[in-house]
Amino acid sequence: MEITAEYQHFFDTLDHRERLALYERAAELFSDNKRQLFDRLAAQRTRHVTVVLEDVYQSHNASAVLRSCDCFGVQDVHVVENRNRYCPNPDVAMGSNKWVDIYKRSSILDTYDALRAKGYRIVATLPHENDTMIGDLDVSQPTALVFGTELTGLTQEAIDHADAYVKVPMYGFTESFNISVCAALSLYALTERMRRSNIQWQLTDEDQTTLKLYWAMQVIHDGPNVMKHIMNQR
Repeated sequence: MEITAEYQHFFDTLDHRERLALYERAAELFSDNKRQLFDRLAAQRTRHVTVVLEDVYQSHNASAVLRSCDCFGVQDVHVVENRNRYCPNPDVAMGSNKWVDIYKRSSILDTYDALRAKGYRIVATLPHENDTMIGDLDVSQPTALVFGTELTGLTQEAIDHADAYVKVPMYGFTESFNISVCAALSLYALTERMRRSNIQWQLTDEDQTTLKLYWAMQVIHDGPNVMKHIMNQR
């Protein structure tokens, strides 16, 4: 879901025990099968790897990246809308925008600053004199993969202020992958190695509970207002 100012701090006033109690109340409003699915998938979600999209304007590419993030368990997508508005195509996204958190900003440098404040290393995806193959990229540190527009790629500002550079190996005449393909290949390579490592890539118990509360709002009719009503009954 798009994490606007309205939703970003929706549950901040609640401690973990209160969030658990709220989720128990909310879960009464949807099926046991859905609850079991939420429990299983929340345990597989990660913020150790995240994605930054700079000015992606083709809706099918934007949607395909969201879908890949959901499929590989990557919870957060950061969208920079400097020139182009981010408009996912629902037929391609297949509902993934309901389960992935989308943060929007108007500046690539603001996005970098916000991610670095959370401990991320900024990795631009493009051939560069200091680049690393995606299969050799160190995954021990939280990593933000940055992808640019379809025709011109990343802006020079995005390139100059990145911490590292990565590329996907290619052996054909074509000079680059489609952005959505590049994102899928990159996420597969990183998340598979991450999951096989000893890195603490999972969300904390508290973050899993909070995530399931946001997911609950997606499946409950008029979810945000229902959640507010339950919270006011404490």
